[in-house]
Amino acid sequence: MLELNNAYAAYGRIAALKDVTISVKKGEIVTLLGANGAGKTTTLRSISGMLKLKRGEIRYKEESIGKFPAERIVGLGIGHVPEGRKIFPRLTVEENLGIGAYLVKDRKLIHERKQKAFELFPILHERRNQKGGTLSGGEQQMLAIARALMQDPELLLLDEPSMGLAPILVDFIFDVIRTLNRQGKTILLVEQNARMALAIAHRGYILQTGRLVLAGSAKELEANPEVQEAYLGG
Repeated sequence: MLELNNAYAAYGRIAALKDVTISVKKGEIVTLLGANGAGKTTTLRSISGMLKLKRGEIRYKEESIGKFPAERIVGLGIGHVPEGRKIFPRLTVEENLGIGAYLVKDRKLIHERKQKAFELFPILHERRNQKGGTLSGGEQQMLAIARALMQDPELLLLDEPSMGLAPILVDFIFDVIRTLNRQGKTILLVEQNARMALAIAHRGYILQTGRLVLAGSAKELEANPEVQEAYLGG
């Protein structure tokens, strides 16, 4: 479904991705692991069109999308839940969801997708008239995911969905990720909690200072002594 081939990205003169090649097959959960500054967020930003590659290629369903604007990439079926949630704090929950559906013209379809979001996250229904900035961190994360789902993406990019959340909410968010995958969503997950990420992923990649250093099934990575020492607490 998705391929990055020799992807090279930079911020000014600082290289953030150095010829990274990864793939995600339809129906998979694939996780990207690595320390801060490894290039994980840059990978997702490049896929969603927020950052253009200096060289290399991004292919989605056999189509080269690396030069497409972000809006077109969303329209192709790629949703992005950014690090830090990036909800609109002065808008209500419903208004945030409405913005998530900005490419959808059918009002009935928008309503149906809102109802699905509320079924997935019942607390958002209770808070639907509340401004986003007044929600708890966990509720804001739920809203960020729900907003991305309003376009009904086939591929969902999740950037650090558990960051800053209490353990009980981390468990809930990971249960949601599993549910979305069972419902047919393909997921590329960037996550600081390597143990949780590998527990739900099919495969994983490890980045180090912009380079791909390791790849394998989730079980293979869990069993790797280097991965255990660096990311799983030994």
